[in-house]
Amino acid sequence: MQTVQLGQTGLQISRLGFGGIPIQRIDQPGTRALLKAAHEAGINYIDTARAYTVSEAWIGQSLQELGLRDEFVLATKCRALTRAEMEAQLAQSLADLRTDHIELYQFHNPSLDDLKTILAPGGALEALLAAKEQGVVGHIGITAHLAAVFEAALDVPQIETVMFPYNIVEQQGAELIARCHAAGKGFIAMKPLAGGAIEDGRLALRYVLSDPNVTVAIPGMAALEELERNVAGAADTAPLTAEEQAACQKVRDALGTQFCRRCNYCAPCTVGIQIPSVFLFQGYLNRYGLQEWGRERYATLKVKAGACIQCGACETRCPYNLPIRRMMQQAAEDFGE
Repeated sequence: MQTVQLGQTGLQISRLGFGGIPIQRIDQPGTRALLKAAHEAGINYIDTARAYTVSEAWIGQSLQELGLRDEFVLATKCRALTRAEMEAQLAQSLADLRTDHIELYQFHNPSLDDLKTILAPGGALEALLAAKEQGVVGHIGITAHLAAVFEAALDVPQIETVMFPYNIVEQQGAELIARCHAAGKGFIAMKPLAGGAIEDGRLALRYVLSDPNVTVAIPGMAALEELERNVAGAADTAPLTAEEQAACQKVRDALGTQFCRRCNYCAPCTVGIQIPSVFLFQGYLNRYGLQEWGRERYATLKVKAGACIQCGACETRCPYNLPIRRMMQQAAEDFGE
């Protein structure tokens, strides 16, 4: 496993990190088994968040039981905007992760207005700077889904790392990633498999980690098989071959520029449609040649795409500005209900 310094933090981390979102789908013993296997594979970077329900708690319990806390660099995040909110959220992270320090604490996907509040007097940055002085937090970072927030963060000296989507299809941040590297800030690639939309995990990780401006990629993992595939994909970080470049273009042609990353920020739907699930099953139907299976899965949904009332509430929350109402109409046509 290749290791690299995380920006100018001095932290030496594996270029493949452990994304802690999907463990919400399993259990704590399963999390422990995954982290044990991750450690054995040379992974030493864990990403989680206050918003990922049980993720922090299961990771903290697992590392304590395994006796591996000091073998990992822990990175978490929260949506606090004010100093008081951040102090409370940080205290809860420390308790759930069962640790007295967190190597990287991040502002979780703030808007531009949120970022102004964070940086203003009495904002959340004050709390993290104080925690950093006390040795409770090692370094400060930010996560973003919009390029404007990424760009703004590059001008904040206290922000040492930036997390942003980057994969074969989502390359809107490529120029900013290069600027991030040049500025000495660590770059953390979220959604390297485009939220699971890219089936060839090896190719997806090859694409992301062959970019020297990327410090670490953090695919989500909930099964040992996923871990093994990700480790295999991260093993070779040499430049892509001509054949691999051609394969990447085929992925772009298949997915296009508008597809759901299943971040679930669109929820809750006014009428109860599971929006990411609709688009996932539609992908099976149209992209992967799994028409029958896609229809079977779609049939299990209690509320179908055709129930959409076109209110648009979901679109106001989508960080990718997807035309969800139009996409939902197309899904209803594809499935016939």
